[in-house]
Amino acid sequence: MSGLEWRTRARSRCDIHAGSERKVMKTFLDCIPCVIRQSLDAARSVTADETIHEGVLREALLSASAADWNEAPPVLAQRIHARIRELTGKPDPYRAAKDRQNQSALRLYGEFVERVSRAPRPLEMAIRLAIAGNSMDLALATELSEARLRASVTGSINEPLNGDIDEFERAVAQATRILYLTDNAGEIVFDRLLIEQLPQDRVTTAVRGAPVINDATMADAEVAGITALVPVIDNGSDAPGTLLADCSELFRRHFEEADLIISKGQGNFETLRESCRPIFFLLRAKCSAVAEDLGCPLGEMILRSSRAARAPAEEGVGRERGTV
Repeated sequence: MSGLEWRTRARSRCDIHAGSERKVMKTFLDCIPCVIRQSLDAARSVTADETIHEGVLREALLSASAADWNEAPPVLAQRIHARIRELTGKPDPYRAAKDRQNQSALRLYGEFVERVSRAPRPLEMAIRLAIAGNSMDLALATELSEARLRASVTGSINEPLNGDIDEFERAVAQATRILYLTDNAGEIVFDRLLIEQLPQDRVTTAVRGAPVINDATMADAEVAGITALVPVIDNGSDAPGTLLADCSELFRRHFEEADLIISKGQGNFETLRESCRPIFFLLRAKCSAVAEDLGCPLGEMILRSSRAARAPAEEGVGRERGTV
């Protein structure tokens, strides 16, 4: 089945269940300079040649100008980063940074797996640590030092968590097929802490189908030890989110058959917030656009079901969108 055929069928199915078409998180004006900065950072990470830096920046500006800003931000990012890989000749510009992130997280893994085992509610502790790992995002910031990473993750243990842990726990207990959507390298090590608290015989984990920014791929799942725990598939796409029509038929089948989907990170939220599937979004609201869309303070730790996550925007939360 083609991506277009799948999208048409899935949208029809959503309309039957929900009674109306879902609203998509569109590209905000504030998203544009963020994507442009990512582009320049990516070019600088692989070469000191300012001619290439300028070429990448000009391409990014042209792509942003021509883009449909009614689409989710990862659509634009996918196009720009594909072009960056072509211009630099590097199929994975962030590979060295991802390796450092994985190793930093693995050095902390033993410390935090012990915290999970000692916690009064191990599942809650694992949820908090998995969300804390979402801070490891080169799309939004420069690389975290190991000391800052430890401080960020440790601080998350006592931070307010915007979400219903009991509801999540019930959903896990009732699910027969769980699909866990990862986000970033490094962060995927903290995902392992949560996956270890789930019924592993019912879990399949999904990674990106090709490198984009510092998003996790199969190589990162292997390094993090996820492939030794549960089946891991890639989604067949190089988007920094989950653009279902761009994903492989295998991934879409897993997505349709899962009765619980655990979705990590902002990119997955931006692309799946309209979905009628049973999704729990786990993320830190790291930018003002996402925080306003969720109706929460900037930086808050989020555990939301797909229905609850859609509510703030559908009730009229306003922000200047990318229209010209």
